[in-house]
Amino acid sequence: MTPAESYTAHRRRTAHPQLAGFAEQMSFELDSFQRTACQALESGHGVLVCAPTGAGKTVVGEFAVHMALAEGRKCFYTTPIKALSNQKYADLCQRHGSEAVGLLTGDTSINGEAQVVVMTTEVLRNMLYAGSSTIDQLGYVVMDEVHYLADRFRGAVWEEVILHLPEYVQLASLSATVSNAEEFGEWLVEVRGDTTVVVDEHRPVPLWQHMLVGSRMFDLFGGETDNRELKINPNLVRHTQELSRVHSPPRGSKGGPNGKNKPRGSKFFAPSRVDVLDGLNSSGLLPAIVFIFSRAGCDAAVSQCVRAGLRLTSEAELAEIREVVEERTSNLPEDDLEVLGYWEWREALERGVGAHHAGLLPAFKETVEELFVRGLVKAVFATETLALGINMPARTVVLERLVKFNGEAHVDLSPGEYTQLTGRAGRRGIDVEGHAVVVWKPGMDPKQVAGLASTRTYPLRSSFRPGYNMAVNLVNRVGTEQARELLEQSFAQFQADRSVVGMSRRVERNSEALEGYAESMHCELGDFEEYFQLRRRISEREKYLSKQNKASQRAEAAKSLESLRKGDVIAIPAGRRAGLAVVIDPGLEPMNEPRPLVVTQDRWSGRVSVADFTTPVQPLGKLKLPKHVDTRSPKSRRDLASSLRNTDITPPSGRKKRSSDTGDDEELASLRRAMRSHPCHGCDDRESHARWAERYERLRSETEGLRRKVAATTHSLARSFDRITALLTERGYLADEQQDEDSVTEYGKRLSRLYSESDLLAAECLREETWRGLEPAELAAVVSSLVYESRREGAMAPQVPSGSVSDALDATWRLWAELEDDERRHKIDRTREPDPGFAWPVFRWARGESLERVLTAAESTGNELSAGDFVRWCRQVIDLLDQVRDVVGTADPVGGAAAKAVTAIRRGVVAAGAV
Repeated sequence: MTPAESYTAHRRRTAHPQLAGFAEQMSFELDSFQRTACQALESGHGVLVCAPTGAGKTVVGEFAVHMALAEGRKCFYTTPIKALSNQKYADLCQRHGSEAVGLLTGDTSINGEAQVVVMTTEVLRNMLYAGSSTIDQLGYVVMDEVHYLADRFRGAVWEEVILHLPEYVQLASLSATVSNAEEFGEWLVEVRGDTTVVVDEHRPVPLWQHMLVGSRMFDLFGGETDNRELKINPNLVRHTQELSRVHSPPRGSKGGPNGKNKPRGSKFFAPSRVDVLDGLNSSGLLPAIVFIFSRAGCDAAVSQCVRAGLRLTSEAELAEIREVVEERTSNLPEDDLEVLGYWEWREALERGVGAHHAGLLPAFKETVEELFVRGLVKAVFATETLALGINMPARTVVLERLVKFNGEAHVDLSPGEYTQLTGRAGRRGIDVEGHAVVVWKPGMDPKQVAGLASTRTYPLRSSFRPGYNMAVNLVNRVGTEQARELLEQSFAQFQADRSVVGMSRRVERNSEALEGYAESMHCELGDFEEYFQLRRRISEREKYLSKQNKASQRAEAAKSLESLRKGDVIAIPAGRRAGLAVVIDPGLEPMNEPRPLVVTQDRWSGRVSVADFTTPVQPLGKLKLPKHVDTRSPKSRRDLASSLRNTDITPPSGRKKRSSDTGDDEELASLRRAMRSHPCHGCDDRESHARWAERYERLRSETEGLRRKVAATTHSLARSFDRITALLTERGYLADEQQDEDSVTEYGKRLSRLYSESDLLAAECLREETWRGLEPAELAAVVSSLVYESRREGAMAPQVPSGSVSDALDATWRLWAELEDDERRHKIDRTREPDPGFAWPVFRWARGESLERVLTAAESTGNELSAGDFVRWCRQVIDLLDQVRDVVGTADPVGGAAAKAVTAIRRGVVAAGAV
């Protein structure tokens, strides 16, 4: 080290001693962005760090933990999902010891009073609303994956925490790369004070993009253009175009004449999953994550690999895998291993392959994560949930498709999603480079893939909106007026207000232009705007009368069609069917306009309607018809057309003009008189002024529309809050003006402690005593309807236990229907309808039945559940039951039943691996 470098290092250590000590503990040199962010924290600022996946953002969070421990203050490390909380808890315990670190998630509490506590973001939100004394010693909060605030279901929680944290708490926000980091940073400065924004777009491990076409791997890009933009590999484009021509015959093609020959080309066979892994293995590109956007697809892929005899592990690795599996699953009940598919799952892991998705048992999922991170499992087939922050980097990421199901429809991957998924490729400190591979299929355009891989614009959009629980908590803590002001400070309102800046400027420009138009239409003889309004009203009145006239004509034509009978000869006045026609069937229907079936003199047969006649229809004669007329027979139509031509009946010549009713309209006549007597009517420049007046009117109308949009966007969250508080006051959760509009009633205090998507419905059920008298298993079944959501739309109505459960579910549904009516009246987002699809499984489980029997019974009723889904829904039911118990107390019959239900459900696989 040169003297200059030594001096620089010394200054750095003395300026930021905590960072110097922290950096010495690290096994690698800190990157520039990490150092900048850590220096900001040590200087007392908040910090927002935006960097690619795998760049090492969490180092900044770990430095916040280091600072808290050094200063004797608390640090909360928040994450969006329990799996990430568990992983971060394990990492921090390893670094600082289990005595210094705690864990709080919805169903787990370990050492909650520790100096450093890892928790899900919802837990911190609940602590803030409850006024927990723990917050008093809090010095730092790390918000990992803060870009999650864009999530439409849970994103609001992140903003609630940011807005409610005391000013003295330093906030370290860690985000994936977003294109509006500066905007987000400006908002943080506004609501949290001095915040340093650190953006780093450099990947520490370079990422190479490829496409696998058959058995050939192509680079996606081949050099750069003169503008330094990436250029698509021309060899890839040529090869895929040729394959598309060979394997994709023209649409609708049936081959040779008579359609007997096979279509040109043969079916394209994409490489099997086994072939893909074999190819990656031989090229030294394992370990790999293969993203398949389907749980069933992930499980099927693992089965395919096992059936094909694929083995990616050595004997030594196999023994190590078996040891980890046994350690991780030792607390699973022996009797449940068969129904859990344990032996098949273990065999796949021993071969080096596994699946990772939300339907897996938590113990299975965590085992896969550990084995993959340790390099023992070489290939994981995963859904996109793996991309959410869990530390499972790979050398290669493979995408089988660029389309995924978002819960409502199959949609293309966005550039942000593509970047998040492929960002897993390249392990820092292990790999020199990472690789992203898209498997090509006919119809897939390399340009589309290149667009996803090269796009760098994915802005962070707030999903924040007030809800019932948030409203009562805000009113309880700060009162109605301050609550409205707090909502005005949200990132959602910040973005909304910015979006109207452009509109506001247009309103200003339009206002200036309107002044110019007003001058141009000025008339020396009088008020031209007043004259123009008369002309406009005349035009509107004429249009109205014309429309009324047409409606009257249509009604008369419809009435005349009703009087037609079989054999009547009529004239179709215009159009392609103009001429004589004979009525075959009058086409009368009780609820609809008549549509007679006719045959024309040109041998056309079909139904005519009111739209074909401008005037009432008059029968011109009669034609004798056989009892049954087959209008599909060409001969029959030809004979009828010939008979029509031989009747000597001729259609009326020309279209009969109806007299307009406008001349008889007194209002129109009065307006015309006023216009003719107006001074401006005699102006020589009248039509020139009128043209300017028309422009003025159009621009004025556009400007008013913009003003309405600005008004609707500005204070939009406060208006939503007002609608919610109006409903809550109406239902007795908030006090009315006569009592004290800033006070929360006893029922409101209950609601403030219910954190559920259906919080108000749960509060209503408790208030109306809908669940009173239920046994523990029955209560669990009914409560499940407020948390469970079927994965399949339009599934059969689920069966539910009869008796008390069925009655309580009906009563719960009635309360929901009444609530929905009120929500519609107040223009509030509707509470989700209760879903009883999990009632039977949780009822059986709470009664003590075996896992095999519960899952088999569910499958037999068409409600197939994976073991992982069963455990996940059970834990959500436990979470709400815990809240019910805490709200009403165990002395209350419902609270007592809730406590017993929790104990009954928390057993076996549900209790196993809760951390």
